[in-house]
Amino acid sequence: MPAAELPPNRWHTHAWVVGDPVVGEGTWIGAFTVVDGSGGLTIGAGCDISSGAQIYTHSSARRCVSGRAYATVDRAPVTIGDRVFIGANATVMMGVTIGDSAVVAAGAVVTRDVPARTVVAGVPARPVARVEFAADGTPDFVAIDGAAAG
Repeated sequence: MPAAELPPNRWHTHAWVVGDPVVGEGTWIGAFTVVDGSGGLTIGAGCDISSGAQIYTHSSARRCVSGRAYATVDRAPVTIGDRVFIGANATVMMGVTIGDSAVVAAGAVVTRDVPARTVVAGVPARPVARVEFAADGTPDFVAIDGAAAG
């Protein structure tokens, strides 16, 4: 039996991309990612989507647990701003908006909107730092009181 192949996409031969996501110029999508554009997905310019990250715009949970009495697969769009870093094995759930220059830590599960210039980490993801820029444009991650910045 021949090996199964991933559907072709223009970002990475080892990424699973479904639907028709809109992806900005200069965005890198790593291997072993799941990019679900079936519910509407926009990823801005200059983003890095690390290996193993998953972005979902659908959920069949209610359909499944109802024994298909709830016949709908729920869908909600995801919007990811410009220059967003999504760490390895992070998961972005449907309906979420992530602002410009935000950082999603490795392994985080994003279930709520992330403001611009915010670092989130954990399960579920919570703000742990602010992204601040020096006059020369060098970024720094400044811990939010009571949180670890990494």
